[in-house]
Amino acid sequence: MTEAILLVGGKGTRLRPLTVYTPKPMVRAAGVPFLTHQLARARAAGVEHIVLATSYLAEVFEPYFGDGSAMGLSIEYVTEEEPLGTGGAIRNAASRLRSGPDDPVLVFNGDILTGLDIRALVATHASTGADVSLHLTKVSDPRAYGLVPTDGTGRVLAFLEKPGTPEEIVTDQINAGAYVFRRSVIDTIPAGRPVSVERETFPDLLASGAHLQGMVDSTYWLDLGTPAAFVRGSADLVLGRAPSPAVPGRCGDRLILPTATVAGDAKLAGGTVVGEGAFVAEGARIFGSAILPGAVIEPGAVITDSLIGTEARVGTRSVLTGTVIGDGAVIGPDNELRTGIRIWPHTHIPASAVRFSSDQ
Repeated sequence: MTEAILLVGGKGTRLRPLTVYTPKPMVRAAGVPFLTHQLARARAAGVEHIVLATSYLAEVFEPYFGDGSAMGLSIEYVTEEEPLGTGGAIRNAASRLRSGPDDPVLVFNGDILTGLDIRALVATHASTGADVSLHLTKVSDPRAYGLVPTDGTGRVLAFLEKPGTPEEIVTDQINAGAYVFRRSVIDTIPAGRPVSVERETFPDLLASGAHLQGMVDSTYWLDLGTPAAFVRGSADLVLGRAPSPAVPGRCGDRLILPTATVAGDAKLAGGTVVGEGAFVAEGARIFGSAILPGAVIEPGAVITDSLIGTEARVGTRSVLTGTVIGDGAVIGPDNELRTGIRIWPHTHIPASAVRFSSDQ
């Protein structure tokens, strides 16, 4: 296998305000755009040619990655004028593929952080003679996912909607968002209209008698669709729990990128990353958080499981837990922001304006 399609066209609405100015795959995780980790893992698995299926803020990808040569890849870009869904995006990108009809093409979603053994998925595809092979993972609570039961050989039996009752939970296997297609199968996807590969392409293929093979790989897997998950994924990359050759430094309790400044008595732990040009002042305590480039954390601030956007500022003694601060926002001193709050870019919260306890 030498080529792949990466689906990076989504708007990332669940991640706003992180995605107001930045497409989801370009939001920084462990110091680099998340897409960098996916590209690096694909290259490590032997992929040489990658087509990026872009749509939302498509213009930001090519200036950053160029032709891919810096990563040992050949990268091409295909932009959807109108969103085409997962299947439509795959079909739209197919014009740039170089594979023959029976060659394998790797396809994966741009918002999944995984330790998938890509070579093993391709080997499974080849050994079983499948038309499409799917990475499946097991989850402890499958109610939020579509289910993918398989037989004893791993052949897919059905694609089931999210279960509404306990009786409908017939398996704990779910679609994990990485596939190997026989190239000729991609060409059967309708062109020029929205198509969901999960709801239309795969069920239709199964109904037509096509061979869909599942491979269960229960290594690290995380859907980065929410701010809390994205922050956790970044921390797991820094800690080494999620494997990536693109982490810009040694894995450990913290990652401080070049040109960042951290006071000697500041405490960083839990997979915290401090981006280029960011400043962390004395007495600050940061756990499991991502401080993006140019952000400023003032003295005594306490930040836990949060993401602080580019050029944002967190004031003296402010306490943030499970929050997302948009690019350029300013959180004044002595504020308390708790789990779930999202501050939009360039918002200014005055000193002591948001509290969950007395200001005394």
